[in-house]
Amino acid sequence: MQTPHSPPRSRQDQPWVHWAIERIEADYARSADTHLLPVPLPALPGIAIYLKDESSHPTGSLKHRLARSLFLHALCSGWIGPQTTVVEASSGSTAVSEAYFARMLGLPFVAVIPERTAREKIAAIEALGGTCHPVPDPGTVHAVASRIAAECGGHHMDQFTFAERATDWRGNNNIAESIFTQMRREPHPVPTWVVCGAGTGGTSATIGRFLRYNRHATRLCLADPAVSAFHRHWHDRTQSEGSGEPCHIEGIGRPRVEASFVPSVIDRAEVVSDSASIGAARALSRHLGRRVGGSTGTNLVACARIAGEMAARGEDGAIVSILCDSGDRYASTLYSDDWLGAQGLDVSKEEARMVRFLAEGCWKE
Repeated sequence: MQTPHSPPRSRQDQPWVHWAIERIEADYARSADTHLLPVPLPALPGIAIYLKDESSHPTGSLKHRLARSLFLHALCSGWIGPQTTVVEASSGSTAVSEAYFARMLGLPFVAVIPERTAREKIAAIEALGGTCHPVPDPGTVHAVASRIAAECGGHHMDQFTFAERATDWRGNNNIAESIFTQMRREPHPVPTWVVCGAGTGGTSATIGRFLRYNRHATRLCLADPAVSAFHRHWHDRTQSEGSGEPCHIEGIGRPRVEASFVPSVIDRAEVVSDSASIGAARALSRHLGRRVGGSTGTNLVACARIAGEMAARGEDGAIVSILCDSGDRYASTLYSDDWLGAQGLDVSKEEARMVRFLAEGCWKE
C-alpha cells in the first residue's frame, strides 16, 4: 500500500533501487558490531551492569541501526527513487544517521528539528550534506516534515510511525539478538532486566518482542523522562500526552505517544527527572573515562534503582542497557555549566548520588 508520505514511484526506478539496496548492504557488511561494556561495580559483586555501546556506529548513535532499517524499508516499499528528497522529523541523532545514508545514495535530505537541538548535532547533519529546518515547537516537527515532503514531492521517512515495523524483531542481527549473543559467556548470560529509553519506541518494541519470541525470562524496563507521554500511557492507556513542559534530554521524552510505541511489551516504567539524567550522565562519564549522552544517564538511573532493589533482596543477576550516543554531542548543553544555569538545572545532588552508587553500590532516592 502506498504511503501518504510520498508519491508513487515508477517501476523504471527498479535498477536504481537494486543499486541502492546493494550500497546499504555493502556498508553493513563493512561494519563491525558494537561493544557490550561492563560497568565496574566493585561494591555489588553479584550484580553486573552492561552498556551496549551504540556510539561506535559510523554516525555515532543507536539511531544508525534505525536509519539503515528505515531506508531499506522505504526502498523495498517503493517510496524512494533516484530523485527523492528525504525528509525526517528528529531531535538530531536520527537525522544525523539518515543524512549519512542519504548522502550514500546521492539523495537530498532535510531534517526538521527543534530549535533547541544541540549545535553539535546540527553541525553533524550539515557536514553529511543535510539541510536543517529548525522549528520553535518540538511538538510540530512531524507535521512540518510531512508538509515539506508534500511540497517538494519527497518522502517523509516518519521514524515515529515506522520504527517498530522496519526492524525485524525476530533476529537478523537486531540490537536484542546482538545483546544476547554477546552475553553468552558472561556469568549471567540471560539478563534479569534490559533497560532502555523510548524516542520512537522502536527499540523497546524490538527488544520486547525478541524476548517473548525467544521465551526469555528477561524483563524489559522503560526509562523515561518525567515530562514524557510514554510512561503516562504505559500506566494508563487513555493518556496520550506528556506534561507539556520541555524535555532537556534529546532523543527521548516525547510530548505525545508515537505510533511505534508498544506498551504491552514493557514490564516496568521508571520515571527519571532531567536533572537526575544529566547528573547520572556526568557521573558515568567520569567513571568510564569518556562522555555519554543524557539518555544514557536516564537509562543508568533506572539500572541503579533496579540494582539497588536486587541487592536489598540478596539477588544476583545482570542488567543490560544502552549507551545511546557520545556526550561530545552535548558539550554546549549538558556538559556546559552555563547552559545548565540558563535552564535552571542544578544537577549536583543527582550527580553525587550516582557517584556514590557507582563507588559504593548504594542507591537512595
